[in-house]
Amino acid sequence: MIIPVYKPKGLTSFEVVRRVRRELNLKKIGHSGTLDPLAEGLLILLTGSETKSMTGFLKLDKEYLATLRLGVVSKSHDLETELVERASSVEDITSDRIDEVLRKFTGKIEQVPPDFSATWVNGKRAYKLARKGVKPDLKPKLVTVDEIRAEKIALPMIQLRIVCSSGTYVRSLARDIGEELGCGAVLTDLVRTRIGSYKIEEAVRIEELRLRYVA
Repeated sequence: MIIPVYKPKGLTSFEVVRRVRRELNLKKIGHSGTLDPLAEGLLILLTGSETKSMTGFLKLDKEYLATLRLGVVSKSHDLETELVERASSVEDITSDRIDEVLRKFTGKIEQVPPDFSATWVNGKRAYKLARKGVKPDLKPKLVTVDEIRAEKIALPMIQLRIVCSSGTYVRSLARDIGEELGCGAVLTDLVRTRIGSYKIEEAVRIEELRLRYVA
């Protein structure tokens, strides 16, 4: 069975899997790509024999609606860690300048994963090292950004629509866009709106699972 679930903010992807397993009394279940605890949106769960399709689902492209705050930075590139002011004002940044910078992040690009990520570093998760104050030795990875455009600009906030390959870190995009603009940036909100052909409109809330999947 393929279950498109709406992951709320505040839960890890594993916690969503655990709750769905309990709600539907399932034994074999997994997810096809994590969402950070502070992110929300579409999470596809596979159960039973469908778990064999996991690799294929992991390779599907993703679409996100991301909100960035300019002028500040943080160690996690989002709101998980303390914000530090990088620029006292960003009001002089024009929409043309933002569009110019976004074009630099379209196509095949190299990006370094966030220190606070689940990337493996010498047998340990990067975020576990980062939380201990150890700087993980993270290497750049090649990812593809098919589309990135500004949906709304209300400085210091900008909202972006992003279509990208699996393995792309939107927090890294926020960090790198902020650096390119010269003012810094953090990710304040992230909603995954699509995985392959599956859209967020199809996602079921955890509290509604029994109504849809239990006869």
